[in-house]
Amino acid sequence: MAVEFEVETPEDFERMITNKDIRISKALVKTVLKNLKSKKNHHHALSVVCTGEGDIYDVTIDKRDFQYTLETTLPTFEREELYEDCSKIAIAIKYLKKQKK
Repeated sequence: MAVEFEVETPEDFERMITNKDIRISKALVKTVLKNLKSKKNHHHALSVVCTGEGDIYDVTIDKRDFQYTLETTLPTFEREELYEDCSKIAIAIKYLKKQKK
């Protein structure tokens, strides 16, 4: 199940992304790790509910972007000193690299 974020405006969510909010990184990584061996190409990672506008945005991850997603979120986990998660991410990256060969 996707994680839901409630913000006032889309710009508030953009600020969360810019600031590398760990909650977003966790939602993305959780989706990738859960679906590493899935046959589906697109996976729903999170929903953004904009209370000020009444809009909902769904964020999906394309299976082709799994490795990139993990590689770009890894520094956020390192910064937060979530080393057990870093290990899981590193293992998943190695797995994905093998799959490409």
